[in-house]
Amino acid sequence: MGDLYDAIPKVELHCHVEGTVRAGTVLELARKAGRPLPVEDPAELYRYTSLDTFLAIFWLVQETLVEPADWERIAYESLVDAAPHGLRYRETFFTPARHLAAGHDLGGIVDGLSAGIAAAEADTGVRASLIADMDRAYGPAAGLEFIELLVALRRAGRAERVIGVGMDSTELGVDLSAFKPAFELARGAGFRLTGHAGEAVGTGPRNVRVALDLLRVERIDHGVAIMEDPELVNRVAGERIPLTVCPNSNVVIANRFPSLEAHPFRAMREAGLVATINTDDPGMTDLDLGVEYRTVAAAQRLSFDEVAAVALDGVEASWLEGDDKRRLRGEFEARLDDLRPASA
Repeated sequence: MGDLYDAIPKVELHCHVEGTVRAGTVLELARKAGRPLPVEDPAELYRYTSLDTFLAIFWLVQETLVEPADWERIAYESLVDAAPHGLRYRETFFTPARHLAAGHDLGGIVDGLSAGIAAAEADTGVRASLIADMDRAYGPAAGLEFIELLVALRRAGRAERVIGVGMDSTELGVDLSAFKPAFELARGAGFRLTGHAGEAVGTGPRNVRVALDLLRVERIDHGVAIMEDPELVNRVAGERIPLTVCPNSNVVIANRFPSLEAHPFRAMREAGLVATINTDDPGMTDLDLGVEYRTVAAAQRLSFDEVAAVALDGVEASWLEGDDKRRLRGEFEARLDDLRPASA
């Protein structure tokens, strides 16, 4: 049967395509673009001590993406690499703020990503959609301009793969409420809404409240700071608002917790939160979905049935609709029944 944690079927709702890039691909793209890397071994790039130092490296990797074919390549490799580890469906973030600032065409970026996803779907059977993320480091005006471009692209019939809008990047010192006009525009155009909040060290649950109440997002990305506010926990659990949690990332990238054992994931689940397991930036953290599930299950002492419930919540938290969602849930339930150990 192979590894149980690779075999478990999974939906992933929190993964940045730029954070999936293979080290070898970074090197090849950098050479092609004539952008020297600060190290000879690209694996040495992925060293960081906080969210903001990680972002500096993330942005460097982004700078190697200079034409639609580069986006196509990383989208394809991202899904091909994840398929052996149980991925069945992914809603993938992309954050093109620095590319747009440099004069790149958003349509070309979306076309490249869409072509890469289509090719990977044909080769693996894994499916994927896109979430366009605003980079908060560029400010709310740039975010609004980005969404205006995206809305125009959708109206021209060139953004069918893009089903949602979100926000990511630096959280410290950022007023999330300033992004309200961009979120309102996206909502009016029919995009689903999510947002990174409550991730960085030094942020509390207030950002989660702002994202929910002012920006009116449907999901919260990370959201671990919610555990500091029992009233908010009860509300989010009662309303079944999903949180796309990335436990290894919260330890390794954000350094919010000293270890996986110290992460509140089990407490989040026990509080009734729809907390899912995701990799965030697996290429930069030496992770895959199987490793993420395996290490979280071990550190948090999750039984097979508890892990299976997380996998099924991934289907619930997705933006698939109607028969499509019901069909995927049925497939997951059947596969999980086949995998369930006799002692579970």
